[in-house]
Amino acid sequence: MKRVTLLAVCAATVALAAAGCSSSNNSSGGSSGSGSGGNNNSAATAPATPACQGSSTPAAPPSSGGTLTVWLMSGSPPAGWAEKIDSEFAAKYPGWKVNLQIQQWDGIVAKLNKALTSSSTPDVIEVGNTQAVSYAQAGELADLTSKTNEFNCSQFNAALAASGAFQSKQYAIPFYGANRTVIYRKDMFAKAGITAPPTTDAEWLADMGKLKSAYASDPQFQSLYLPGQEWYTLLSFIWDQGGDVAKQSNGKFTATLNTPQAQAGINFYKQLYTTSGTQAPKDTDEATPQQMDVFAKDGGHIAMMIGLPWEESGAVKDTPALSSQLGAFPIPSAHAGKTAPVFLGGSDLAISNSSPNQAAAEAWLAMESNAANQAVLAQNGAVPGTSTDISGLASNPVGTAMGIASKSGKVTPITPNWATVEAGNNPLKTMLTEVLNGTSVSSATNEADTKLNKILQASS
Repeated sequence: MKRVTLLAVCAATVALAAAGCSSSNNSSGGSSGSGSGGNNNSAATAPATPACQGSSTPAAPPSSGGTLTVWLMSGSPPAGWAEKIDSEFAAKYPGWKVNLQIQQWDGIVAKLNKALTSSSTPDVIEVGNTQAVSYAQAGELADLTSKTNEFNCSQFNAALAASGAFQSKQYAIPFYGANRTVIYRKDMFAKAGITAPPTTDAEWLADMGKLKSAYASDPQFQSLYLPGQEWYTLLSFIWDQGGDVAKQSNGKFTATLNTPQAQAGINFYKQLYTTSGTQAPKDTDEATPQQMDVFAKDGGHIAMMIGLPWEESGAVKDTPALSSQLGAFPIPSAHAGKTAPVFLGGSDLAISNSSPNQAAAEAWLAMESNAANQAVLAQNGAVPGTSTDISGLASNPVGTAMGIASKSGKVTPITPNWATVEAGNNPLKTMLTEVLNGTSVSSATNEADTKLNKILQASS
C-alpha cells in the first residue's frame, strides 16, 4: 500500500475535539430508504465490516519478554483503567512490561506521522475514529482482519468498527464513543407543564411552544439553544429522514444532500431553529461560543441544548446549582417508537504496522477488549467499543439517554478525504447558514453537493 502524507487529517483532530471525543470519558464522569429512519446501530455510508475471524485466544508474546509502548490520548482512559490492564498484562506475560504514554490531542497528527515512520514507533496507538482510515490508507496500521475474534469482535460497536475498516479489511478496533443527547432544565419543563420528555419531533415542537408560553414575559428566553452551523446535529435529522451526506458506489463517494430525504432533514433543522426562538448565531457552531458556557451562564433563559456528556458536566462545573436541575433525553425522531440516529464520535485502537511487538500488541488489545474492562468504560460515561453491555451508562440521566441513542449510532463517510471536508470551509456549515438566511434548500444543497463532490472525489 502506498504511503501518503497525513497532514490533511489535522482537521480531524479539531473535529474530534468538537465532537467531544477527546474528553468524553473523564469530563463527565445504513440504509437510506425514504422514511426508513435508518434507526439501527450501523455506520452511515459505510461498507460492511469484515466478518469476525480467527481464534478468540491471542498468541502469547515471545517468552523472552520486552517492553510494549502504548499511546493513549489525554481524557480517554478513566483514571487507573489503563494502569490496571498494564499490571494484568505484566502478570500474565512474565518478562513483559508496558510503557504507557498519555498524549495530548493538540499536535498529535504531526507527532504520530513522525513516530509511525521512525525506528521507535509506538506499538499500540489510539486514533480518532475520523482519522483511522487515513492511517490505514497510508499503510501505517497492521491488518487485524484475520484476528478480530481475539478482540471480542461479535460485540463490536458497528459504527466504530466501520470507522476502523478500509477496503474490506479491519485496521483498527473500536475503543469508545460518545453521542449527543438533548440536555434540558427539569425545573423549566415543570413550569411549562411538561411532565415527560418528548419522544417524537411533533412532541418536541409542541413542547417548545409550551415553554415559550410559560416564559412569554422573558425576552431573552430560548426553548432550545441551537447554533446555526451545528452540523453534527443536522446529521441526526438527515439520517432520521432516510437521507445521507454521501453514498459510495464502486469505490466512489457522491454527495446526496440534494435528495428529498436529506432535504427533509435540513428543513427540520430550519424549523427547529425558527420554532425554538434560539438567539444563537446563524454563522457559527457549538464551539463559538462554547454552548455549554452559554447554557450555564445565561441566568435561566435557556431550557435545552443538544450536547455531549462533557458539555453537561462543564455546565454544572460553571453553575453547580444546575446539578439537580438537568435531565436528558435522546434526540427525538420523526417516527414514533424510534430515536433519531446520532453521530457517534470516539476513538479506535490500532497496532503500528512497523511495530516489532505485534504479538504482544495483539495480546494487550485482547485484554483491553474483554467484558470487564469494557464495563469500566461504560461506568465512566463512554459507549464501550467492544461490548454491547451499556448498563454502566445508566448511573446518570445523560448516560442513560446517550446509551439509548447510541444504539442508532452512525459515522461520517469513511474515506480519507473526509478530513478535508472538516478542515476549513465545511460545505455543510456554509449550507446551513445560507438556508437560515433565506436561500432555498434546493439551491443550497445543490451548491453543497458540488463542493463535497470536489473534495470526496479528489485523488489521494
